[in-house]
Amino acid sequence: MGKVIGIDLGTTNSVVSILETKNPGIILSPEGDRLLPSIIAFTKDGERLVGNPAKSQMITNPFNTVSSVKRLMGKRYSEIKPFLHQFSYNVVEGPDDTIKIKINEMVFAPEEISAMILHRLKESAENYLKTNVEDAIVTVPAYFNDSQRQATKDAAEIAGLKVLRVINEPTAASLAFSIDLKKKSNVVVYDFGGGTIDFSILEVDREIIKVLSTAGDTNLGGNDLDNLLSDLIVEEIDQQYNLDLSKNKLALQRIRDASEAAKKELSGLEACEINLPFIADSDDGPIHYLKYITRAEFENLINDKVDCTINICDLCLKNANLYPRDIDEVLLVGGSTRIPLVQKKVRAFFGKEPNKKVNPDEIVAIGAAIQGSIIIGERKDILLLDVTPLSLGVKTLGGIYTRVINANTTVPTSRSLVFSTAEDNQQEVEVIVFQGEREIAEENKLLGKFTLKGIQPAPRGVPRIEVNFNININGMLTVGAVDLSTKNKKEVVISNSGLLSEEEIKEIKSKAKRLKDIDLKKRDLISLKNKVINEKYQLEKFLEHPLINGDKDLRNECIETAGNVQPVLDREDDDEIRTFLGELITLNTGIGTFLKKTGANPELLRTKAKKSDTQPIEQKRDDTRPLKISG
Repeated sequence: MGKVIGIDLGTTNSVVSILETKNPGIILSPEGDRLLPSIIAFTKDGERLVGNPAKSQMITNPFNTVSSVKRLMGKRYSEIKPFLHQFSYNVVEGPDDTIKIKINEMVFAPEEISAMILHRLKESAENYLKTNVEDAIVTVPAYFNDSQRQATKDAAEIAGLKVLRVINEPTAASLAFSIDLKKKSNVVVYDFGGGTIDFSILEVDREIIKVLSTAGDTNLGGNDLDNLLSDLIVEEIDQQYNLDLSKNKLALQRIRDASEAAKKELSGLEACEINLPFIADSDDGPIHYLKYITRAEFENLINDKVDCTINICDLCLKNANLYPRDIDEVLLVGGSTRIPLVQKKVRAFFGKEPNKKVNPDEIVAIGAAIQGSIIIGERKDILLLDVTPLSLGVKTLGGIYTRVINANTTVPTSRSLVFSTAEDNQQEVEVIVFQGEREIAEENKLLGKFTLKGIQPAPRGVPRIEVNFNININGMLTVGAVDLSTKNKKEVVISNSGLLSEEEIKEIKSKAKRLKDIDLKKRDLISLKNKVINEKYQLEKFLEHPLINGDKDLRNECIETAGNVQPVLDREDDDEIRTFLGELITLNTGIGTFLKKTGANPELLRTKAKKSDTQPIEQKRDDTRPLKISG
């Protein structure tokens, strides 16, 4: 195996690194820069520009210049539709709610654009090493879901790279940082990049690095701080000149460019000038915009966003069962950590000075290169144990979310649970996979679904169906199901899992905590309903007994009670359902006692299906029911 390069595919900039003689180094771009802007442009002549050449003409060619494509990776069009105004280029809907980027008459998938950036990094590495490069470690935000990870992997393969491992950005940063640590330490990686915010808490003990917890938001980054200032400028121009530039993509690109520049200047200066001459035309002539902004004004503008990052960090600590005082090192990663307000808030929260010895733009790529050297055996002195950021599970009877793998479980990992059918003679079950922390399945991220067929007809609860979740070293998920009696099995790789609702799910874990009481109330109601349904099922089985059918009054009481079940459930009144459940249990208990006195065995009726129903039947796809937990 040849050299393995480490790649940090960023929202704003990308970096490629290589480890030589145990010393990682950054490979320069063709223009001699250590950072490659993650920007692709197409000229009128059809020429493709990558990196700084593309960035230099963004203002004059915004419609044909693609930036921040990382924010589109692995997502559906319905997810990003509310945010289309943030993109200067044309983002359109493709088949099956996919995202496409239309440039001139050409249409690209986000993965294709990312592949162009990755290919330029690959070329830079090959020019430096004077040999062909195929193997790479590629990093992603820790809070990327399965589809976003898969999209990143696909982009690398399109670029001609073989991805040996996909690792989390904070984990890669800690890997690079940990080389110099001489004692056991708890390390927080605060990764605030252009498009995402990520936190990881790691325990570093000599050669072992263990991720304790991770948290983040893939829709909060430095770009959002730029947008806040851009929105302010657009609003001020509208107020001053009665001219709305929010739909003028050419003007917006200039405003965003100036906002980003001002953000960077204010990291070193107390005030700066935003000067946008000829920003637009009006009936009275050209409009010129000039604004002096102080650091304090900018900090007031972005304060709430920065507070959001600290709140997520607090959640990450709680997941690791740690307090700020337990942290030995705070590592700042990502260009947005250069903002003084960010450093101030981090310092205040942890009560210690953040570590600034590393380059926040380069440490992730360096860590990826070190991981590559570990995989090919050049380094054998470090063991890295990462975790899955969110819980994974399935939808069970009534819509309850049943976790199979809990959040912050060390990967790779595999876990199985045994489920059963929800209806008599059910011959297939639908396995619906979700990712998240809410108690109700539909409130989480839908990752995918598949159907296991060929189950032998039997009373509900009798078949045993084992569902297995397997997360590989790259954090990619495979889900399988097997009928333990027939050995029929079905397995799928959840590789296109961006099946989300239109509204973006942000801060999943913190949202789950805020809505915990509501979710638990819903879950309790569903469980109560399921108990009523079980008692109704038992009552209907008793009605099959000739002694019950022979007692007209008892038979009528059973039929009337069974008929009242659905109306009671539909009203969704907890107290009414609980009272009705008590009546059902009393009735079933009385019938069981009556049958025992007559010498009959009521237990046989609990597992015996109708004789006429035991023959194989053709069941339509629409008859599939959610899984029910066995036992």
